[in-house]
Amino acid sequence: MLTFVGLGLYDERSITVEGREAIRAADRVFAEFYTSHLVGATVDDLEAYHDVTIEVRDREGIEQHPDPVLSAAADGDAVFLTAGDTMISTTHVDLRLRAHERGIETRLVHGVTAQSAASSLTGLQNYRFGKAVTLPFPYAHGGDDVPESVVDSIEANRERGLHTLVYLDIKEQRGEYMTGDVAAEMLAAGWQDVLGVVVARAGSPDPVVAADRLSALAEREFGDPLHMLVVPGDLHHVEADALRELAGAPADLLDPV
Repeated sequence: MLTFVGLGLYDERSITVEGREAIRAADRVFAEFYTSHLVGATVDDLEAYHDVTIEVRDREGIEQHPDPVLSAAADGDAVFLTAGDTMISTTHVDLRLRAHERGIETRLVHGVTAQSAASSLTGLQNYRFGKAVTLPFPYAHGGDDVPESVVDSIEANRERGLHTLVYLDIKEQRGEYMTGDVAAEMLAAGWQDVLGVVVARAGSPDPVVAADRLSALAEREFGDPLHMLVVPGDLHHVEADALRELAGAPADLLDPV
């Protein structure tokens, strides 16, 4: 059996009860933290909390050399851990398919996602979100501006009245996490007076939700990572009320439909 377990958003306690039971019942436990990261817990914290040894794999070790994980699952019960939900914003469907090709049973134990947390914390309705995008560091895509694909997706969502969730780039091995002010500054080049919402440390005891013009958000600091940014589309009156009361949005930016 190969069980994929989502760890949730923040620390060793963010996991579900079902996920914790799966870890403790496993013969071997693997993890990757290159797609996302628990900023509130180290691997040592996770090992101590679950009383297990965790074998952390890098991108190459999962995508190109998955045999250790698959062999462990073929010989016993293996668990594979990721931050957030187990299959959201990851490439691990390929690993699951490889397991099926070898006759290994698989199951998923879901965790809280950044997308659901962004909707919950901002008060923006989840079914009013369009296509999500990832905003990369400029050096990561060889330019100094926002990639055209990101611009096109945000514009397409805005034309349809839909919200856009913008995931901010993570370079785990370099210890680099894009912050909400940096992302807002990049997007303000094209949408200076457009409403934006920064969500910082979702799932932690002290999340921050701040709504303002993108140009204004670019001048603020939001503390430790991880951060996300939302560019709202048309607002239902309840969404407008939520952004005003929960995120401090200026009244002149709220025009509910």
